[in-house]
Amino acid sequence: MSLLLAVSLPLLASDHVDSPNNAEDRGADLGDGYAFLDPNDNSRLIMILTFSGFITPGENANLAVFSDTVRFNFEVENTGDAVPDKFIRVTFSPKTGPTAQQTATIQLPDGTSFTALTTPPSNTAEVAPTAVVTTDPVSGVSFFAGLTDDPFFFDIPAFGRFVASIVAGAPDGSVLQRGRDSFAGYNVLAIALSVPTASLLGTNGTIIGTSQSSQRRVLQVIDARGNVSGSGRWVNTDRQGLPAINTALIPFGRKKEYNHATPADDAAGKFAGDIVASLQSLGTNETNIGILAGLAVAKGDILRVDTSIANNGPGGGNNAGAGFPNGRRPADDVIDTILFFVANQNTLGDSVNGNDVPFRDTFPFLGASHQPLPPGAPGTNQN
Repeated sequence: MSLLLAVSLPLLASDHVDSPNNAEDRGADLGDGYAFLDPNDNSRLIMILTFSGFITPGENANLAVFSDTVRFNFEVENTGDAVPDKFIRVTFSPKTGPTAQQTATIQLPDGTSFTALTTPPSNTAEVAPTAVVTTDPVSGVSFFAGLTDDPFFFDIPAFGRFVASIVAGAPDGSVLQRGRDSFAGYNVLAIALSVPTASLLGTNGTIIGTSQSSQRRVLQVIDARGNVSGSGRWVNTDRQGLPAINTALIPFGRKKEYNHATPADDAAGKFAGDIVASLQSLGTNETNIGILAGLAVAKGDILRVDTSIANNGPGGGNNAGAGFPNGRRPADDVIDTILFFVANQNTLGDSVNGNDVPFRDTFPFLGASHQPLPPGAPGTNQN
């Protein structure tokens, strides 16, 4: 049990770099997924995925690349099982210059599509570029893709030290009181959608389930000029639904397998034993194992939103009762919520209770990207 804990749990970082494959493939490495009602218009569902994290402002132009060989999927489950029923798929044109915009093609569930430009990055401007938002006049779907502040907030080393104290047989919650956000000052690539909720509802009443995946073609070819192309079927490179499942609860040796699996595999119990064993090694009791495993196993690793629960407030919403695990809003402190159940419903937080920059109050809601600071301004090595 201790070995499983030591290799699996200190890596907790929502979904950032959750397997060896993803550490080698930044362009497809998912970070976090969000789903929530637009607090300005509850008839619209916001879905966001982030990927390619830990971008420093000085590398904004070099690393803000939406890979033209990756397909990003927003998966919608609306019948109450573990099988997605609708898909929104996003692909990108090649990047042609350091600050050049790329063209995104957004394929909607009905088979129609529209195109949109990404927000251009800059690693010289002191003010972040204005977010480019495109709204399809036919479907009413709004789209954003660009560099943003990484919205995840969590103290990775503190949690690693806490796990080490458990392994040593002397759990020490005081090590979680550092209060340092491991993601502060870093940027991430993000894709955001604002979709009329009515177009996503199905036979599961007001409940909409969402998950995301990044995929590459099964065969990748590099030509003499270094161009990469793919052929054959699409296969998962990464996937995510609920925060921290693969990163925290799947043992190292099965992380790649988990990313290549499906929510239906989850519901069939393919990884149930690993999830239970990880929770047991943390001292989580059967009642709370049932709660956590029920979220991630019973109907697959899917984030579900009850659209009958109103969402309101700044930064994507902050009213009580409308946040995680009922979907996930940018400001929701998902780690503290998960740790609450891991610790058998005793308060156990990481002392990082909010993001390092404000979230936007309108779509795409994520905070503006960090930019290099002007000469002489105090800051960190990141900017």
